[in-house]
Amino acid sequence: MSLRPALSQFRLVSLALLSAATMIAALLPLAAFAAGPITAPKGPVPVAGVDYVVIDGGQAYAPAKGKVEVVEVFGYICPHCATLEPLISTWKSRLPADVVFRPLAAPMGEAWIPYARAFFAAQSLGLADRTHRAMFDALHVDGSLPRNGATAQEIAGFYATRGANARKFLTAMASPAVGAQLQRARDFMIRSGVEGTPSIVVNGRYRVIGGSGYDDMLRITDHLIARERAALRR
Repeated sequence: MSLRPALSQFRLVSLALLSAATMIAALLPLAAFAAGPITAPKGPVPVAGVDYVVIDGGQAYAPAKGKVEVVEVFGYICPHCATLEPLISTWKSRLPADVVFRPLAAPMGEAWIPYARAFFAAQSLGLADRTHRAMFDALHVDGSLPRNGATAQEIAGFYATRGANARKFLTAMASPAVGAQLQRARDFMIRSGVEGTPSIVVNGRYRVIGGSGYDDMLRITDHLIARERAALRR
């Protein structure tokens, strides 16, 4: 019995295995690159107690396996948040794939709560992303919504001009689910030590407190993100 057929078959199998191994080896760097390389951000390394605080027993708002979470605690009626929003919008578009950005409406007081309810209602109805900037503009640019004393009907009317069903939006604002979101936001703020807006919390572990301006605030955030990304890969 000739060994040639068997050897030929062996060579074919070996070539197939080699090709598969080559393909896997080629794909592995691509998978790693999808999350983006970890490079040192620009500027000086942030200092604990000056640029950020370590949150004792801190927890992410909504942990996601293999992801670094960045939470921006904001308020629609907060003028500082309105100023930061264009910078945040550009900055978050450059975040690597393994970083999750979460805006979180702060229910800090009577004037804040209707707009916090509106944010969570918009999220539940799939409207938050396309109405977020417009809400800031309505409050701080054209003044079409009041910063104090806004009624649920006024707010629902705003969302109705942007594709929402006003009745459904009112129902969502008053729903137990949105009420639960308000409480969850309060709990996160308390355990993270957030007392004002805008505040940035990285992975539930660090709260940014320093910076000479909003650009510097984001620079500090970039450093803390890089630190957490490196920790995930260890």
